[in-house]
Amino acid sequence: MITGSPFIAGDACLLFDVKGRRYLIELIPGRSFHSHRGALPHDEIIGSPEGASLKTTSGTFLTVVRPRLADYVLKMSRGANVLYPKDAAALMVWADIGPGMTVLEAGTGSGGLTMMLARAVGPTGRVVSVERRSDHATLARSRIAGFFGDVPDWVDLRVGEVVDMVEEVGPERIVLDLPEPWEVVEAAAEHLPGGGGFACYVPNVPQVETVRAAIAETGTFIEVSTFEVMMRDWSVNGRSVRPSHRMVGHTGFITVARKVLDR
Repeated sequence: MITGSPFIAGDACLLFDVKGRRYLIELIPGRSFHSHRGALPHDEIIGSPEGASLKTTSGTFLTVVRPRLADYVLKMSRGANVLYPKDAAALMVWADIGPGMTVLEAGTGSGGLTMMLARAVGPTGRVVSVERRSDHATLARSRIAGFFGDVPDWVDLRVGEVVDMVEEVGPERIVLDLPEPWEVVEAAAEHLPGGGGFACYVPNVPQVETVRAAIAETGTFIEVSTFEVMMRDWSVNGRSVRPSHRMVGHTGFITVARKVLDR
């Protein structure tokens, strides 16, 4: 997927109407997008440059662009809930995930965080993503391929229990979006390298208490931190600048920790 290049069949496409409403579609020859503002054949989008404005059958215009990863994750149809981009971004920064790293993730869910991890580690890295439910794993594979064009070679999607795979994978980072992340803490303490990172996302306080207790019990982690991220847009209209009346407030808690040796 190259920004600015013409659209081809199979691409994900984001349509903007004059009111700023957004619609995510997959471009399939012979199909049309329909809304209250008229229809737009996919064949007219295919071959058009990104950023073009195309006229619908009712005479209004839709602007076509490729979705940003955040757009795609929030707009794609999904089974399991996904981490909001605000949470995923903070998790990856504080877990210090970067190019060339090996990351073990669970659960895959709808694949939103998996895509972000794949982009972060790049083709010199490796993401092993484990999902307990085969139906979620199948959907995630489809969603990941829908964004990248195919599942990247450095992404390994598995069905099973993540705790059984920690030793085999030998990750530098472990990232969990599971109801019981504390079940993986002991394996993380044993098999992460010195300086390796553990990170998890949970929605409620009892889960935070349990995972923090499990981390403390190992005695092998430092820089343990739990936080939440809130995001509020601002309305800017000339000299009228004010906070939006709505915001993305509490969605969950992120916990990060670093492995040390022989404390």
